[in-house]
Amino acid sequence: MNFGSSLGISASALTAQRLRMDVISSNIANAETTRASVVDGKAVPYKRKLVVMETADQSSFSNILNSQMNGTQAGVKVSSIINDTSPLKPVYNPGHPDADESGYVYMPNVDMVKEMVDMMSASRSYDANVTMLNASKAMVMKALEIGR
Repeated sequence: MNFGSSLGISASALTAQRLRMDVISSNIANAETTRASVVDGKAVPYKRKLVVMETADQSSFSNILNSQMNGTQAGVKVSSIINDTSPLKPVYNPGHPDADESGYVYMPNVDMVKEMVDMMSASRSYDANVTMLNASKAMVMKALEIGR
């Protein structure tokens, strides 16, 4: 593996973690949104979004090994952003404009504790990739100093 591919791997991970932080921020911002969209004339609460990541090369081990030996790019990519399928939270609030006949308002399935844990995880992953990027850069600089 050459220095360029290690920088590319780190850069792809930084991009993926930045998008993950953006999605987490959106979840936190919409934690109380009961009218995120309208379906069949009825307001639908916001649904928590999740980022799905995968390796940039989904082929067999031998193909990955050959691509690495040839110096082609590897890394991580965001394959999709999906809605969390956990149920919405019913809250009894008969005075709310979005309450149903029995007085319940369905709130988004965003759990602030989960979001904060995910945010810390994304932040730490981002920091680890920055550290790896700086280490690769330092190795390149040392290699260039040897050539003088």
